[in-house]
Amino acid sequence: MSAPSRSRYDQCVTSVRVDSWVWAVRLAKTRSQATAACRAGHVRVNDQPAKASQPVRVGDVVRTRLHSIERIYRVTGLATRRASAVEAATNYEDLTPPAPPRVERPMTVYRDPGAGRPTKRDRRELEKLRGRNEHQQGSE
Repeated sequence: MSAPSRSRYDQCVTSVRVDSWVWAVRLAKTRSQATAACRAGHVRVNDQPAKASQPVRVGDVVRTRLHSIERIYRVTGLATRRASAVEAATNYEDLTPPAPPRVERPMTVYRDPGAGRPTKRDRRELEKLRGRNEHQQGSE
């Protein structure tokens, strides 16, 4: 399969609006969401807050924080129209570092907060579960 062809207009463009580019490469679902993200300061171009109308050129680094996820992209192509995801992916290089591995914490036992003070039986069961059996240690 050959590379997707770009229109003559796409080939002669030297810059596009950042909100339009974010929408065209499918980082935002709608152009309105892309514009709102720019206004809210969630889009940065070359580490500077970007207004929606700021031009983006090939080689620029675009940082986005959409849906509580921060991502870093290098612009490799200028998309002027929205296309398929495969074609959109040719317009950027993902520079986002991999997420740190999730630390799994051991399972803990929680009591119902409305149950009040534990009974002696509840306390002994909790101590047995925690590996502390003070009741038997005192009788030795």
